[in-house]
Amino acid sequence: MPELPEVETTRRGIEPACANAVIQKIILRAPKLRWEIEPTLPQILANQKIIKAGRRGKYLLLYTPVGILMIHLGMSGTLRVLEQGTPAKKHDHVDILLTSGQLLRLNDPRRFGAVLWHPAENGGIEQHPLLGKLAPEPLSDAFNSDYFYEKVHRRRVAIKSLVMNSKIVVGAGNIYANESLFLSRIHPQIPGNQLSKAHCATLVGNIKKVLEKAIRQGGTTLKDFMSPDGKPGYFVQELNVYGREGEACPVCGTAIEKVIVNQRASFFCPRCQN
Repeated sequence: MPELPEVETTRRGIEPACANAVIQKIILRAPKLRWEIEPTLPQILANQKIIKAGRRGKYLLLYTPVGILMIHLGMSGTLRVLEQGTPAKKHDHVDILLTSGQLLRLNDPRRFGAVLWHPAENGGIEQHPLLGKLAPEPLSDAFNSDYFYEKVHRRRVAIKSLVMNSKIVVGAGNIYANESLFLSRIHPQIPGNQLSKAHCATLVGNIKKVLEKAIRQGGTTLKDFMSPDGKPGYFVQELNVYGREGEACPVCGTAIEKVIVNQRASFFCPRCQN
């Protein structure tokens, strides 16, 4: 599944095409993905200017004077910048044609993604029910050690589950939670209430560090993820523990182990993260 770095990579990839762009036409090839697509979108957004391309959590946001178009990539979606006239392929469900001659094309083989409309009269994007209760962004100042300690120090839940809880912090998905815990020398199954303030400060710092590095390198290459220019990300080549069960820990050489935490595979070094 595309995680925050993949989505942010996509946002940065489409940003040049979206800057001061005007929507010429929208083509809907499917009436719904995960949810129904507003059928009047082509009429609503025709000739509207894209003010900016934003992101909240894993939602890409195209701001216009009349509202915000919300796009979620789901399990396997991609949003790419192409030249108009590029033939549509299977699973190309939505095209946003721009007056510049380019287009944004959403491809989603599994149809777990979403294209949602938030009209301006409904208020800011924080008023949308899917986004209004999201926790702070992990790279924001609001996500800090004091905040994180306050959220976890009374919880008996495994710390990896807390890191991945979107009510605590958004976007620290499975791959990056594994890597952050390894760098912090924290076992993924340790309960949150056993972490000290110092542990929380270290973990918050490493979550930010891992996500920033992944964004710089273009996200993690998953089976279906491609960046908007069609090139894969490269962070997967530098993962320390994720997907490396049985391989040597890059720090101490101990074989990396795997456990299941909240139905998700968790990889760790039993020596470094004891």
